[in-house]
Amino acid sequence: MLDKLNMFIALAREEHFGRAADSLGITQPSLSAGIKQLEQQLGVLLVWRGSRFGGLTPEGQRVLEWARRIVGDVRGMRDEMRATRHGLAGYVRLAVIPTALTVASQLTVRFAEAHPNVRFILRSCTSVELLSLIENLQADAGISYLDNEPLGRVTAVPLYREQYHLICGAGHGLAGRQVIDWGDLAGVPLCLLTPDMQNRRIINHSLHLAGVRPEVTIQSNSTLALIAHVEAGPWATVLPRQLSQYLAIGRGIRVIPIRENRPQHAVGLIAPHREPHTPILQALLQMARAMAEAE
Repeated sequence: MLDKLNMFIALAREEHFGRAADSLGITQPSLSAGIKQLEQQLGVLLVWRGSRFGGLTPEGQRVLEWARRIVGDVRGMRDEMRATRHGLAGYVRLAVIPTALTVASQLTVRFAEAHPNVRFILRSCTSVELLSLIENLQADAGISYLDNEPLGRVTAVPLYREQYHLICGAGHGLAGRQVIDWGDLAGVPLCLLTPDMQNRRIINHSLHLAGVRPEVTIQSNSTLALIAHVEAGPWATVLPRQLSQYLAIGRGIRVIPIRENRPQHAVGLIAPHREPHTPILQALLQMARAMAEAE
């Protein structure tokens, strides 16, 4: 049953029999047979079928919720029993929005020092992808925005609030300023993250409130690419303080605070809303709380 539930979760995630089979390392006929056996065991149709995957039936949607819960609980049970025998050990799959990667490193470094037998696998992704990874049991936890867009049922620990800074070359027209307003970016050539990033949507909203229509000529899903363009050309970019200061080290660029007139967005650690959490995840949440208190 557990293997079949894993197959069903993979099919719901990939929405394609072939891709789901590949993700599990099995053949497509084996996947199809497993789904049919699950339907027979439960006595309901789970998947609309035609020449290709046609989506989940209403019963399939409900079974998917149960499947995620059951598979997640079984993994948690195994992790807890392993911790009882060997202490905290194993892997944590952590999904992180690009603008929070520097803060993620602070958390993972502190955790690794306290628990040297735990390894991390970090994945940079959008906030929407992050929630999907957690929901589909492909990530154990994530670091993302907490208060700008819906999160669903998760456990959240705030880590910090974003403070935006302009990054520009030393010869840029705004380079001599100690602080700027969002309105000062009118007419400034910008390179920003792509619109699928929540950071970009927040920046767009701030510029809109200031009456600025941004002149974005370079877009990338890589913050490193943004900094490379700031160094090489006439562009400026906008990033959170922690990331801005890190990326500016050793480079001839300026980092200038942007004055804010409204509450700033919270970023934090999120995990599936499940009790009890695995020992590793519980320890990670506790470390995040301690880190936030220290800040």
